[in-house]
Amino acid sequence: MIRSLFLAFLFALSASASAMSLGSKHAIVIDEATGKILFEKNSSDIVPIASLTKLMTAMLVLDARLDMHEHIMITDDDVDTLKFSSSRVPVGSMLTRNTLLELALMSSDNRAAHALARTYPGGIEHFRLAARNKAHALSLRRTNIEEPTGLSPYNTSTASDLARLAMAAARYPEIERITTSAGDLIDLGSSARHYHNTNKLVGDKNWTISLSKTGYTQEAGRCIIMRVRTAGRDAIMVLLNARASANRTADAVSLHRFLMAGHAQPVMAGLNLK
Repeated sequence: MIRSLFLAFLFALSASASAMSLGSKHAIVIDEATGKILFEKNSSDIVPIASLTKLMTAMLVLDARLDMHEHIMITDDDVDTLKFSSSRVPVGSMLTRNTLLELALMSSDNRAAHALARTYPGGIEHFRLAARNKAHALSLRRTNIEEPTGLSPYNTSTASDLARLAMAAARYPEIERITTSAGDLIDLGSSARHYHNTNKLVGDKNWTISLSKTGYTQEAGRCIIMRVRTAGRDAIMVLLNARASANRTADAVSLHRFLMAGHAQPVMAGLNLK
């Protein structure tokens, strides 16, 4: 009995120490029910957020109550000329708005995200204004969204702001459903292709994930947002600027163990995230 208690104590210490030595440069973990911060590291620093931007893009499209079955053509305007990122969605593809949303969120396709903003009422400029208004409404005081993909280094936020963003996004059933799908076969018109979730933890039997989004640019590093259920509570986990995908995943696993140990205590008062 004593040995079991001792081993449990060592496991808790190991989990805590692991969480405290994250490779990600910025991080936060919040108990969603109470708003209490369970772990944080440089969570108020303003940094590029890469494709985590697409959660905002999705919310704006859904807020506009547009016809999700309307077909939209991918045009040359949707091709990335900033980072020259690749896309498996050919120019000329005719896809429903719902399919574009799925591609933008699940496989983080930049052409899909840009097409969603391009066809937003009033176009890109009105999309940008809507993003500012949404950020203000959610009290994201250190968040700036210039475009819908996250390719721009001027799309910036903080880990604490992104926790608020994640909690807001989790209220949209469509976002929850798409971001927690491990993959899908999507009809592109001329052919059907398999697309996979950019977060390999989605579908892992050891995780209960109800929201997920990854991101990467050279400026932002490897980033991830997740809403996870563990130790009887929902927690928001934000990790920013890890060196590599493996480091980002290792950090997430460390924090998950930290929460599962059941000894995670608030390190700060709540952020009033409700």
